[in-house]
Amino acid sequence: MAKNPVLRRCIGCGESKDKQQLIRIIRTPEGTIELDATGKKNGRGAYICRSQDCLKQAMKTKGLDRSFKMAVPQEIYDRLSKELMELGT
Repeated sequence: MAKNPVLRRCIGCGESKDKQQLIRIIRTPEGTIELDATGKKNGRGAYICRSQDCLKQAMKTKGLDRSFKMAVPQEIYDRLSKELMELGT
């Protein structure tokens, strides 16, 4: 019996995709927000596609703010955008 893929919803485009295709963004217990490339760090997680367009959409719709139940400053989005570029998206 084949295992079902683990699906997560992108906070940018809203599409459900296999967890492996998405990047996890976490709010750590200390309150910092960072990319979690391993997917195993401790903290509240949200998922986003590996594209700048989805990050822009998440900024516009305040997807991270809702996911983390806090206001996410613009500097965080800028840093996430830079980190996404470094991952080759």
